[in-house]
Amino acid sequence: MSQKLRLGVNIDHVATVREARKTDEPDPVLAAAAAEAGGADGITVHLREDRRHIQDRDVELLMKSVWTVVNLELAAVPEMVGLACAWQPMQATLVPEKREEITTEGGLDLMNDGPRSALVAGLERLRQSGIRTALFIDPDEESIRASHDLGVDAVELHTGEFANTRGSERDEQVARLRAAAELGRHLGLAVHAGHGLTYENVMPLAAISEIEELNIGHSIVSRAVFVGMESAVREMAGILAEVRG
Repeated sequence: MSQKLRLGVNIDHVATVREARKTDEPDPVLAAAAAEAGGADGITVHLREDRRHIQDRDVELLMKSVWTVVNLELAAVPEMVGLACAWQPMQATLVPEKREEITTEGGLDLMNDGPRSALVAGLERLRQSGIRTALFIDPDEESIRASHDLGVDAVELHTGEFANTRGSERDEQVARLRAAAELGRHLGLAVHAGHGLTYENVMPLAAISEIEELNIGHSIVSRAVFVGMESAVREMAGILAEVRG
């Protein structure tokens, strides 16, 4: 039997709705509880430097209330790394971050000395605090090997190009992601994936046995508008279970 595929639910866009009115609802903390009730294996949040959705207080409350695990996404800058070290999430995933982007586009630049030096410093602080480390990367050999060289525990493969293609181009992206996942596992990395995954497109990636976890947010939150968060998560978890058990 293949390994169970874990579902990490990103609740950022629950906070996006709240911040549109600068009010106190909907509450991401309540959304996390509903997601766990629906079968989420973990809760993912991205605390951006500009605080456009998730706020510091959200993370503080999630650390006290989540009974699965918290995966905190953050930029490799001293302020954010310091917060992660103070909060002690199960995992900290370093991601690229640009103020002008709508959402994270593309993986980390691991080849240039400037970005790489910031990653090295951030990873060292996180390790000293006993936090599991991961990098959000493009699904290519160069990035996989560079992640291994940096000594991280896991990588999350950026699936945006897969999500934005159709037909034969999508098949090529599946093959690309499979090759990256196989290399990552061969090198001893835990392999996760996410970005742009939906109820309609997730099955080919769920079938890649080397991927241990999928992180899905926007599609689940969108579905939750109509059926509720618990049901939306249960539906997605059911799809993953259909493929991987």
